[in-house]
Amino acid sequence: MRTERKLQMRRGFGFVIWVAFSLWSFSSTLVQASIRYDPELLDAVIHEYANKTLQQPRTGVVYNISLPANFSGIEVSIVRLRSSSFWVRGSNLTSFNIPPRIIPLPYAERLAIVCENLQNWSSSYYEVPGYRLVSPVVGFMMFDASNSSGVGNQMLNLSIKGNPILVSLSPAEPELRTSNQSVRCAEFRPNGSVGFSNVTSPNGCVARRQGHFALVVPAPAPQQKKKEVRFWKWWVVGFVGGFLVLVSVSLIVWGTYKLVVRQRIKEMEKESEKGVSFDTVWIRTSKMPSASMLRTQPILEANEHVP
Repeated sequence: MRTERKLQMRRGFGFVIWVAFSLWSFSSTLVQASIRYDPELLDAVIHEYANKTLQQPRTGVVYNISLPANFSGIEVSIVRLRSSSFWVRGSNLTSFNIPPRIIPLPYAERLAIVCENLQNWSSSYYEVPGYRLVSPVVGFMMFDASNSSGVGNQMLNLSIKGNPILVSLSPAEPELRTSNQSVRCAEFRPNGSVGFSNVTSPNGCVARRQGHFALVVPAPAPQQKKKEVRFWKWWVVGFVGGFLVLVSVSLIVWGTYKLVVRQRIKEMEKESEKGVSFDTVWIRTSKMPSASMLRTQPILEANEHVP
């Protein structure tokens, strides 16, 4: 009887622990989804990691850098160029077409261009009030690599004398690839502000400085947002309420089970009282019936004696 009770108690506790763990995982997912990270810190991490990883690179060759596991999904590429070649030819990278006649300031004999594509991390680092991202955030930084075998440490500015830089972006939503009516280019500036410009065909933007860029569309109306928030609130309330009901029902079932067991024990005790009464003895923690070792004395006839 006690072994069965212990097993049932363990199963009950195990179920409660499993439900609690599920709630904790769900809340952690919601919290993680609402976290916003510092984009400047990400740029610093990428720059430092690129400096450590890139050793003795060849000029004009594009190198893809693999970031640590906690930044999995972010794509980084680096190319080192001579300033004279950069002025004459420009540079054609994955998402950026940098035309000729661009001067790095201050002047550097060699320069390194670091390109980023944040992919599914985009919304964790960048947001635009009143808009939503419909493409990954891409960006590039330019450094003075004259006295460095890697990327260098001094960031350069750009002086554009000719055509602007073309930024190629791919919308995550297929229906936006052929319709540019509501899509706009967003430029994320170092001071935290956001600049907007029209989209060039097909789904491209123009830039006159280094930075980060993405395609955005107007966010849903505030009333629709409220409906979404209410939906999530009711979903969470229903989930928590269901859990409380489940716990309450489990406690009621457990209490009913204990009550039935006690009632059966009382009935067994009543039945035992109707029979021959026995003494009781305690063996460790169990109370057990015990019969006396002394039997009824026999009645002797005359002239008989006990042998």
